[in-house]
Amino acid sequence: MTIDDKQQEIIDEFSEINDWMDRYGYIIDLGNSLPPIDESLKTPDRLIEGCQSRVWLDATVDNDGNIHFSADSDAIIVKGIISLLISVLDNHTPDEIMGADLHFIDDIGLGENLSPTRSNGLLAMIKQIKMYAMAFKAKQQS
Repeated sequence: MTIDDKQQEIIDEFSEINDWMDRYGYIIDLGNSLPPIDESLKTPDRLIEGCQSRVWLDATVDNDGNIHFSADSDAIIVKGIISLLISVLDNHTPDEIMGADLHFIDDIGLGENLSPTRSNGLLAMIKQIKMYAMAFKAKQQS
């Protein structure tokens, strides 16, 4: 499934939920379904800078060159947001991730329904995910 296919799937799911309180509940459910990150990965170097909440993000690359993400947060909404990002970008190549236009964020109204600090955190999460992709691409080329 492509990144755009996954984004459309999320847009379709959110289009069925009209009330933003219900959408927040759905985001929390997504966070609760995120597989737990190994406690040994909750290190300062995996903390995302720019998030008010604590968010740990780890990435590995498989033999096919696809990146796999794992994450956790101490805030339930933020954990749901990182879960959304992972569901879209996990198991894709560095080039696909770096070139992704994450339009689903605006299409579902997420950006406009987050507090300014959470919006900054969302941007920091996206930036960190794309930094991992750049690092893995550089490593593949060397």
